Amino acid sequence: MQMWGGRMKVDYLEKILMASRVYDVAIESPLQFAPGLSGKLNNTVLLKREDMQPVFSFKLRGAYNKMSSLTPREKARGVIAASAGNHAQGVALSAQKMGLKALIVMPVTTPSIKIEAVRQRGAEVVLAGVSYSEAQEHAEQLAREQGYTFVHPYDDPEVIAGQGTIAMEILRQHSQPIEALFVAIGGGGLIAGVAAYVKRLRPDIRIIGVQPQDSDAMRQSLVAGRRIKLDQVGLFADGVAVRQVGVETFRLCRTLVDEIVTVDTDAICAALKDVFDDTRAILEPAGALAIAGMKQVVQRDRLKGKTLVAIACGANMNFDRLRFVSERAELGEKREAVFAATIPERPGSFRRFCELLGDRPITEFNYRFADARQAHVFVGISVADGTQTKPLLRALKREGITTLDLSDNEMAKLHVRHLVGGHAPQAQHEILYRFEFPERPGALMQFLNRMSADWNISLFHYRNHGADYGRVLVGLQVPPKDQKGFQEFLGQLGYPWVEETHNPAYTLFLG
Repeated sequence: MQMWGGRMKVDYLEKILMASRVYDVAIESPLQFAPGLSGKLNNTVLLKREDMQPVFSFKLRGAYNKMSSLTPREKARGVIAASAGNHAQGVALSAQKMGLKALIVMPVTTPSIKIEAVRQRGAEVVLAGVSYSEAQEHAEQLAREQGYTFVHPYDDPEVIAGQGTIAMEILRQHSQPIEALFVAIGGGGLIAGVAAYVKRLRPDIRIIGVQPQDSDAMRQSLVAGRRIKLDQVGLFADGVAVRQVGVETFRLCRTLVDEIVTVDTDAICAALKDVFDDTRAILEPAGALAIAGMKQVVQRDRLKGKTLVAIACGANMNFDRLRFVSERAELGEKREAVFAATIPERPGSFRRFCELLGDRPITEFNYRFADARQAHVFVGISVADGTQTKPLLRALKREGITTLDLSDNEMAKLHVRHLVGGHAPQAQHEILYRFEFPERPGALMQFLNRMSADWNISLFHYRNHGADYGRVLVGLQVPPKDQKGFQEFLGQLGYPWVEETHNPAYTLFLG
């Protein structure tokens, strides 16, 4: 090692080459040709199948590399980690293999399936905090008080080097040219290790990070030139829901990563389906991020005839979440058009509207009498791709039918499609908000207890999507004089929220 900026500068190439001990617990995962994706994208797509590891994630590489580097005294004291999933299982398996005591601090919102998976590896589980950040603070406190060694999920050179063994395998498994390598980013440990190895040996390969649009701490940090701490993160891709990236991972990404792209939830769901079609494997949302980003870059840059590698980094999927994934995958692939249409309320108009739709498969149809003059219809139509939506809407418009494309309207896709027809003219001063409630007992009562007794709930819609957070749509009657108090209520509540009062889908179907 050399001194760098007053700190020890790590030679990551050497560290990764010396990290062969990870194979005590990890397999050399296959680099698998994806025929369906390759044909669809007109490029050669290779998937690095880290979902096939013993804990269904790459995380055990870094955890084991770190833990095997501990001194005998440190090993005797045991290890501690904070995690809601994959890192926890990696640490637990590594401790089991090495005969070490392991304590894992997990948020109280962690699904029971993940808690049991960690316990089955022989680790002790402590539930503390409602978020990863709070669990980490508790773990660090226990480490100080009881002498445990804290195993960081990403911001540690030994962890980064362990993840870098993935890149070593990729270059050995495919010696031919590679245009780009796509990597999911949470705290940055995986992409830092991969980029540190690849850029030393094959600097021509583009390293492209992928993050969810609502959890892009690394992208924002690179733009700002400093580590940004997000106020909140989306939880659909919970494996990468990190509010602030690591110090060392940020340093490496600033110099080694070529680009970071962001993708939305629908694109992630579509990527999950793509991988399933090719492999019959079900990735978790974070595990499919790289594939979603790859598809976006191929379309944006019009790539053709290139070799692209995406790391399928995890498969710890909650079964209940598949309902949501299947519902949104068609939208992500632009194979479902969701729109609202306003038709005359007279005999024969409904039939004429259906005739205009032709023989297109209808995925959803919601209708409710609005008034004596017109009716609003919520429709879902199967299409081959996104290019077919606009011609259909133009054809309807030529027939005098006003349409509104809702395919990218989050509230319409999550809630309104299940609530069509709920107009309530008597609900004066109604405002509409989307919230994310933690899936834990008392979350609703906390909301109700903090709310003023003078505000009436005029609409409430909730669906359990198998995620750690429930999505809730709430209509409240708040008089204008109480608006300041309502804003204070939102600030004190602590739940992520989005105002939807002026959303056109609400105006048409619920307002």
